[in-house]
Amino acid sequence: MGRTSWKRAGVSLVAVAVVAGVAGCEGGGGGGGGKKAADAPAKPQLQTHAAVTKVIQAAYEKTSAAKSAKVKMTMTMPAGLEGGGTMEMTGVQGWDPAVMDITMKGSSFALADPEGPSEIRMIMLDGVMYMDGGAKAAAEMDGKRWMKLDFQAAAEMSGDKDFQKSMTGGLENMNQDPAKQIALMLDSPNLKHVGPEKVDGVEAQHYKGSLTLEQMVATNKSLDVLPEKDRKELIANIKKSGITGYDTELWVNGDGYPVKMDIGMKTPQGAVKIVAHYSDYGAKAAVQAPPAKDTVDLFEMLKGLGEGLGEGAGQA
Repeated sequence: MGRTSWKRAGVSLVAVAVVAGVAGCEGGGGGGGGKKAADAPAKPQLQTHAAVTKVIQAAYEKTSAAKSAKVKMTMTMPAGLEGGGTMEMTGVQGWDPAVMDITMKGSSFALADPEGPSEIRMIMLDGVMYMDGGAKAAAEMDGKRWMKLDFQAAAEMSGDKDFQKSMTGGLENMNQDPAKQIALMLDSPNLKHVGPEKVDGVEAQHYKGSLTLEQMVATNKSLDVLPEKDRKELIANIKKSGITGYDTELWVNGDGYPVKMDIGMKTPQGAVKIVAHYSDYGAKAAVQAPPAKDTVDLFEMLKGLGEGLGEGAGQA
């Protein structure tokens, strides 16, 4: 992965961050997920709407307070969104503060550089993303295997406020607090309890709901559990993305924590589907940035070549 490949990979990662930001990067699959209650040998005792709302509200509060968890996530995007395909992400994330240390692989990731590694470790810390290009990248870049993408610094340098918002917003949402997606469920007019199911060998209760974008915006009282700034940014990002509706499913364990979340998002290009499995809530997310001596700054590289991000994307 030489200088040109690094540049191409970085431009692709920018696109991944923006797409993931649109999706909120928490949840998945939209529809399905377990046996329907009617198919079970014995009909489960379903909770009332008030009881369901109480459970989801409590799950939001516990998830928000946990501040971190281990996650295994699969995101599937339609062909109309950056070529489409599937990404798999496994690792740890924290949301107060926002940090992430994951390994990414899949067909969508291969768009960054078909000749690059089959999987890449990605770290987010202090608003900066680092991508490990592997031994091949180190051999071609004076021993530096990590690419640094400081979108906020680059945007500030450009003086373009819209660019700054799109880049930093994409990164922040790529590691979005899963509690924000739980909060969205509370506005669903058809929120319901599906029944008990096992997820990853753990007993859990299955809930589901759906929202059109209009319903979410018009009846967003449940978003009051979010800080004003977060609520406005979340709704603005959804509107900008062209998302027209959400289908959300949630599995909550006996301790009140989500163990699985499925989200299906309807977009003009097709459905974005995400499936996330969570565990080890509250475990310390010990994320560290790679040593500076092992890091090359993508935007400094582009600046040195006399190229902007747009030119780099056009020549990738």
